[in-house]
Amino acid sequence: MATVDVDIKKLLEAGAHFGHKTSRWHPKMAPFIHSKRNGTHIIDLTKTVDSLDTALGFLEQTAADGKQILMVGTKRQAHDVIKELAETTDQPYVVERWLGGMLTNRNTIGGRVKHLKDLEAKMENGQLAAKYSKLEIQRFQEEIDEMNHIYGGIKNMNSRPGAVFIIDTTHDTNAVREAIKLGIPIVAVVDTNADPTVATYPIPANDDAIKTIALIADYARQAIEAGKAKAAKKADKADKTDKPEKSDEK
Repeated sequence: MATVDVDIKKLLEAGAHFGHKTSRWHPKMAPFIHSKRNGTHIIDLTKTVDSLDTALGFLEQTAADGKQILMVGTKRQAHDVIKELAETTDQPYVVERWLGGMLTNRNTIGGRVKHLKDLEAKMENGQLAAKYSKLEIQRFQEEIDEMNHIYGGIKNMNSRPGAVFIIDTTHDTNAVREAIKLGIPIVAVVDTNADPTVATYPIPANDDAIKTIALIADYARQAIEAGKAKAAKKADKADKTDKPEKSDEK
């Protein structure tokens, strides 16, 4: 259970209960649907609160264990929110196109990230400037910028993440497939057109409304920060325990 309090009124105000047209529904979302209104499914927000509480508890524990959480939101509505969430909590993220193998082919992806870091280091310490012309330096900078656009969010992903947080599983299907293949737990916002069973911790909610995405992202931020605070407190306690007591002897 999370230490974060989820407010059902805020979810309602953010439009989290609005699903898709009834013709687009996924039958497995039936347990999370409250009713129909003007041809649109309405999500049961009491189920959203319960699901969020469970999901946030898991995110908090993952952060407390010192594991990274990969944030994924490549759809237009989620792009900025997810990037801000990841940067605020110091987590890896993908908000541009998901490249095949970002999780399952770490050797190839890791090689590209290493190349990016090497170029950045050489640019910063002047190695490139001492060896190449201004035009060539400009081309190197363009390569760095382009690679950062693609790999910048996962540049500091140390190893396999402890969880993947996804806004729309029907949009970022490749991220879902790779996480499932590796057995990485998935926390995901699932709308009425999605299969909730692909997520380990599904959160039934509107995955198109920016207000809803921002609210859920803020809850995730609080959970992760709470988990990191627990980890820091535990580390501080262990550090004090390991230090030998000062002797009064002269």
